[in-house]
Amino acid sequence: MTVITSVEQLRDIYKNPSEASLVKVTQALTPEYRLMIESSPFVALATVAPEGLDCSPRGDLGGVVRIQDNRTILLPDWRGNNRVDSLENIVRDPRVALMFLIPGSTSVMRINGRAVVSIEPELLQSFEMDGHHPRSVTVVTIVEVYFQCARAVMRAELWNPDRFSDPQTLPTPGQMLKGAKADFDQQTYDKEWPERAKATMW
Repeated sequence: MTVITSVEQLRDIYKNPSEASLVKVTQALTPEYRLMIESSPFVALATVAPEGLDCSPRGDLGGVVRIQDNRTILLPDWRGNNRVDSLENIVRDPRVALMFLIPGSTSVMRINGRAVVSIEPELLQSFEMDGHHPRSVTVVTIVEVYFQCARAVMRAELWNPDRFSDPQTLPTPGQMLKGAKADFDQQTYDKEWPERAKATMW
């Protein structure tokens, strides 16, 4: 296998980036970037730790984050599986990267920044949903923000319903768990999961 071993080799193949790909990077939210991020109900959160990297999905009704100011966004941590891989990583290494998807749009928003995990009572209370509150809020200070080239989403036809997978052709969560642990009770898990998820959404 022929591999690239230097930045010089890489640049010889890819040449220099266009002006647009450079000037789009800002150190704070522009009004346009703010509107895009406020329109996103889903973000992938990437974190780093001595053991390696992690990338975790986050979703919410309406906007997935709250914009505090043009350099700060707030990401509530709603109910999940309690692995807290992302939060453990942030406590040890504040570097984060976020990728926002906006249903129907081919543009993807990116933020690189530094984060802390807050349990400030007033902040937690401010995110009340159906009488519930997040156990923590990730506070991200923006280092750079920009929009991603639309070609990836366009190639994937991500929002084209004709390209959606039929769930019946995919393994269920229980089947995937059984594939990882042969004696896992797949049937009970799949039977109970829809109601358990509904009851523990927030």
